[in-house]
Amino acid sequence: MSELRFIDICAGAGGLSLGLEHAGFEPVLLLDKMPVACDTLRMNRPMWQVLEADLLDFSPSRHQEIYDVDLLAAGLPRVKSSATVGRPHTEAELQLLETTVYLAHAVQPRALVIENVSGLAGAPGFESVRDLIRRELDHLGYRFLWFVLDAADFGVPQKRKQGLLVALKKRYFEAFHPPEPRVREHLSVGRALRRSMAAGGWRDADRWADQAIGVAPTLVGGSDRRGGADLGPSGTRKRWARMGVYGGSLANHVPGPDFTWAPETGRDGMVRITTDQTAILQGFPPDWRFAGKKTARYRQIGHASPPPVGKALGLAIRAALGAPGTSEVNAYTSGS
Repeated sequence: MSELRFIDICAGAGGLSLGLEHAGFEPVLLLDKMPVACDTLRMNRPMWQVLEADLLDFSPSRHQEIYDVDLLAAGLPRVKSSATVGRPHTEAELQLLETTVYLAHAVQPRALVIENVSGLAGAPGFESVRDLIRRELDHLGYRFLWFVLDAADFGVPQKRKQGLLVALKKRYFEAFHPPEPRVREHLSVGRALRRSMAAGGWRDADRWADQAIGVAPTLVGGSDRRGGADLGPSGTRKRWARMGVYGGSLANHVPGPDFTWAPETGRDGMVRITTDQTAILQGFPPDWRFAGKKTARYRQIGHASPPPVGKALGLAIRAALGAPGTSEVNAYTSGS
């Protein structure tokens, strides 16, 4: 099997990189400015070259091993719509997006993947952003496609729509096809978490799992500029409450044998999920560990790209590039 080479910028906890690894890609460099995210990457893959740096300060000439890689991948901080342009944080997010496209000029990868909010793929509020990207990619000799994938269609027990830009050098573009859904039936929260909920001896684990029949709402991770870990805004918490889960905070441990599940009594009767369980809901394998304290771990998980989606993208790009061994990778990773 032939391995393809890639770099991942704003790599975070490694969800996209892990998925690409499952698709037969080998990382040359992973870049992120958050120390705790870099610790997570090094802890799980000591052999990966991880660079702690801000993308805006990154000089490709100092890392010439990244030139002519097969794929430049980026899971960037979420861009807000044009209605918020002019606000400091939005301007920074847009600058990262522009810098990623300009980096392709130096690196000259055969393919480029940018993952962000679903609206970036087609919403009117992002038209100016898409136009900037179009002009630059046309100039660089790429053809590209915007589309949206839902992680739930790829075995992730969470409704998570992702906006994707995939660009390829013109000679490869016609062979690219966006990934098709991989599952006939979405994996429910109850099925995904039943075993872990029972791990502490909780006697109501099966009863809880039997009624948690939907996929999870989107995990948001929260902002580094505000308080502790929770499952999202009030609307999201209400959806969790309908599954008997309290969304205002995360638990340190799974429930024990003495916990009585009585959601009709309010927050004290609801079960809370742990950071390890949010990693399951994000599609990470059980052996992938996260550095830092609880809130830092949860933010890494909530901001990550689900690995199964990364794998599906990697396989589609691999096929378009005509790399040998695509069918072998499909067989090897079909159960991952």
